[in-house]
Amino acid sequence: MSQSEPQIVRLQANSKDANGKKILKDKLKVGIVGATGMVGQQLIRMLKDNPWFEITKLAASAGSAGKSYQDSVAGRWFMDFAIPASVGALTVVDAEKLDLVVEGVDIVFCAVSLDKPSVLKLEDELAKRGVFVTSCNSANRMDALVPMMIPAANADHLKVLELQRQTRGYSTGAIIVKSNCSIQSYVIAMTALKQFGIKQIFVHSEQALSGAGKTFATWPEMVENVIPYIGGEEQKSEQEPLKIWGEIGPGGIDHATSPKIQAKCVRVAVSDGHTAYVNAQLNSAVDRKTILSKWSEFKGVSGDLSELPSAPKQIIHFQDAPDRPQPKLDVMTENGMAVTAGQLTVNEDWVRFTALAHNAILGAAGGAVLATELAVANGYVFRRVPVKTAASAIS
Repeated sequence: MSQSEPQIVRLQANSKDANGKKILKDKLKVGIVGATGMVGQQLIRMLKDNPWFEITKLAASAGSAGKSYQDSVAGRWFMDFAIPASVGALTVVDAEKLDLVVEGVDIVFCAVSLDKPSVLKLEDELAKRGVFVTSCNSANRMDALVPMMIPAANADHLKVLELQRQTRGYSTGAIIVKSNCSIQSYVIAMTALKQFGIKQIFVHSEQALSGAGKTFATWPEMVENVIPYIGGEEQKSEQEPLKIWGEIGPGGIDHATSPKIQAKCVRVAVSDGHTAYVNAQLNSAVDRKTILSKWSEFKGVSGDLSELPSAPKQIIHFQDAPDRPQPKLDVMTENGMAVTAGQLTVNEDWVRFTALAHNAILGAAGGAVLATELAVANGYVFRRVPVKTAASAIS
């Protein structure tokens, strides 16, 4: 296969590994734009051992360009694992040199810190150059042609990529985007209950420092502190679920008109993990046993996600202890890719519970990788980079 003859990626038919995960014979080449930041580092966590993806390109600002990745993050590596040798040795490229960014890669994960117009231009230009773009930025979230993915809740929204490519003239390129990290826990938990109908949701979200790209070392003012305001966060928490729960229409994704959501978002002195305190009214009464059953059995609304490499074995875990979930104890459940729920009470059609999700893993980097795996599995990603043999090129 030549560079000018990209082909849709195909999984090996009916083949799974020892853990029940689907197999992709030849890894796809991926790049990370914004690789030195907090989300970029979390993307390295999620990609370094992924059986489908290989990191071959890292891009950042001009100040980091030309350095090895190891040197570019010296003194500001925030992860709890060592930089893989193969990643640390890569030379960082200038994120503004887009032809160089896309050279030799099939997929680009975008996690830049830029204003909205700059992000829109960047991601559009990357898609025009033929790569599949998975965005961890907010700029494209409300675009009707860009699926805002929480794979457990709206896997079917990937179908809008056909209209996106047709409308924007992308050939092999496309753009998907992750939702706000604050909505992962309660949207996934409520999606599992959607069959009962949802009238309204009141949610109070306590959000960790890493959601702002900070640590206690870089934000000492947060020690023993709560900040009762996060700019724009409440609006996102109220609006984004309606797109997640929307339907594809002639012009793209139409937002759902219900439920009504009221959100309060505060920043708290926690390193990782956004905790949501939820009061929701359903259209019909439901009992506690039924809710627990729906949560434990939930595999996603459009098929079993557990066959994808980054997916958890169980999406929603319930902790029955009265003082759980807690970020310190539960945030890394299923390697940070699961929701932990607790404190469930039911009063006829009202449901109250607490839900916790890792904002930087499930809510950002891990969710982005899982959404990309889902796109690969459903035939929306093209292989642009030649593989060693013609036989393996179509595997």
